[in-house]
Amino acid sequence: MDRSQKADAVAALNATFGEVGVVVVTRNLGMTVAQTTALRVKMREAGASFKVSKNSLAKLAIADTDYAGIGDMLIGPVALATSVDPVAAAKVAVEFAKTNDKLEVVGGAMGAVLLDAEGIKALASMPSLDEMRAKLIGLVQAPATKLAQLATAPAAKLARVFGAYATKEAA
Repeated sequence: MDRSQKADAVAALNATFGEVGVVVVTRNLGMTVAQTTALRVKMREAGASFKVSKNSLAKLAIADTDYAGIGDMLIGPVALATSVDPVAAAKVAVEFAKTNDKLEVVGGAMGAVLLDAEGIKALASMPSLDEMRAKLIGLVQAPATKLAQLATAPAAKLARVFGAYATKEAA
């Protein structure tokens, strides 16, 4: 990798750190290419990304960002999982690490807040942004549905009473 490629890699990583909501630092303990590809596919499906990066380039990229605190975690063969949704990358990384002992969650950061491995696991147990939105919409719609049911109930009762009188008189 020549100097211009390194500069491009640092700029791309720096841009990524400016856009994401969470960075999860993982340690690769000998994963195969197939396992790494499977993890990348799962990350992509969740709206996250998984990138192996040289530690020296990653340290340069985080220098002037909120994620500068993760520099101490960048030791050995690490990869960075990132996502705009603060839960997506953590959830996929933790779930994958449960089934694959060759991936270890080291820690990470959510903005300027540093998280250890337990913090990432706690973050992964939270509902995702989409799940939270769905719950919120459900809560907002529930009172409107109940109100509509209450408003139409008296009219329905009247219609049943009139219908009963009509059938009674017809007989």
